[in-house]
Amino acid sequence: MAAAACANAAGSSSITGNAETSQALRIVLGLTLLAVLPALLVCMTAFLRIIIVLSMLRHAIGMPETPPNMVLIGLALFLTMFTMSPVVDQINREAIQPFMADQISLEGVYQKGAPPLRDFMLRQTREQDLALMVELSKSKQPNSVDDISNVQLIPAFMLSELRAAFQIGFVVFLPFLLIDLIVSSVLMTLGMMMMPPTAIALPIKILMFILVDGWSLLLRALVGSFH
Repeated sequence: MAAAACANAAGSSSITGNAETSQALRIVLGLTLLAVLPALLVCMTAFLRIIIVLSMLRHAIGMPETPPNMVLIGLALFLTMFTMSPVVDQINREAIQPFMADQISLEGVYQKGAPPLRDFMLRQTREQDLALMVELSKSKQPNSVDDISNVQLIPAFMLSELRAAFQIGFVVFLPFLLIDLIVSSVLMTLGMMMMPPTAIALPIKILMFILVDGWSLLLRALVGSFH
């Protein structure tokens, strides 16, 4: 009887110890995920394209510090959440919620959560950028997109995002550049060589941006550029 009681106590303490170890591992993994979350946000979501375009708009207007960095980052974060909401909802439904309910393991979280994010990145990535990453990695040619590893997909996605951001930024720059040229030509025609063109062009660019409802146009174009 005493031996049986000791065995039951040992088994009970073993189960308690395993539960505590599992909880500790979850905490460590959660803290690790929080540490790498900024890098994941920049590298694998719509944030990269959005923040670059917003920064280029600020320089195109001629106000490098306005709006402040915190405002642009906050706007880019909320636009990223809006753009990525279908992907996040799918990951939460298929991976995070089952894991929190102890229905799947950590390996299952990756298996269920990675495909939606990969599908999003593949839709935004050009074939040329994927081919470049495969070539640089000196890997054999994949037979399908399923054979492309995340190590190849993520930099290819970032290259495509940079290209798309610079294309949109170029279009944003054109009207402001035109205003700068017109103001400079008018000042030279009037002989006002000592008047800095920026002093005249800046309020005109701000007024034009307000009149055409520039923020709405830009945000609509940014969100619409993702497919």
